[in-house]
Amino acid sequence: MAMLGVIGVLLLAAALYFWMIMPRVNHRPDMTYFKEWMYAHRGLHDNGSEAPENSMKAFQKAVEAGFGIELDIQLSKDGVVVVFHDFTLKRACGRPGKVGDYTWKELQEFSLFGSGERIPRLEDVLKMVAGRVPLIVEFKIERTNLSLCPAADRLLRDYGGSYCMESFNPLAVWWYRRNHRDIVRGQLSDGFLREKEYRGLLGFLLQNLCLNWLGRPDFIAYNHKYPNILSRKLCRELYKSTAAAWTIKSREQLARAKKNFDLFIFDSFVPNVKM
Repeated sequence: MAMLGVIGVLLLAAALYFWMIMPRVNHRPDMTYFKEWMYAHRGLHDNGSEAPENSMKAFQKAVEAGFGIELDIQLSKDGVVVVFHDFTLKRACGRPGKVGDYTWKELQEFSLFGSGERIPRLEDVLKMVAGRVPLIVEFKIERTNLSLCPAADRLLRDYGGSYCMESFNPLAVWWYRRNHRDIVRGQLSDGFLREKEYRGLLGFLLQNLCLNWLGRPDFIAYNHKYPNILSRKLCRELYKSTAAAWTIKSREQLARAKKNFDLFIFDSFVPNVKM
């Protein structure tokens, strides 16, 4: 009887695990168009040039070269949706504090990587791209404040081009599931325990996609260095969810990633325009 009890517990735990990591399986949107493109990470950028990451010039170069674009968004102090990756300004602008500590007007005083470029508004990027290439919009949400989601959604609902959203924060994916479920949504993840970014239970849950039950994502975007994470493989091979690889930095990495991923985000080299 004791053995039967143990088996029962193990079966229940396995069923719970498969339920937790399950992406969206019903009424899944068609991602064929998105998978036809290569995506320039933060635009076609070079941080030592006049087209640094997440700048208007980097985005213009990507469009002109025929690449899709991956970009990052967050909120300024006065609620403007800006395109910027880091939560802090030190690396890109050499300034103290976070993006959310400054108003949009104040942020315009800071240059990106010493160039003539400034932190752009999402609104202006959308006008410039004008639907010519697809966008992967990463929502940068540090903890539980989801005010970025409705602010960005208001802009994106009026955009005529193709885009999808993704986030490391499962709560952002959950927000889109509840409020704009017809938009393709993606869960970003990494080998957090291996990279020593997170420790303990949170790192385990995020690395192993155990919070997919919140957002039921349409695709999983994972660090290409960790293709063999079991949960990632199950999402692609069992649940047939699209697998996106970030960030590919050479043709050799791209060739290796093609057997484990379906969509590719790149920087540091220029691949063929379309897959």
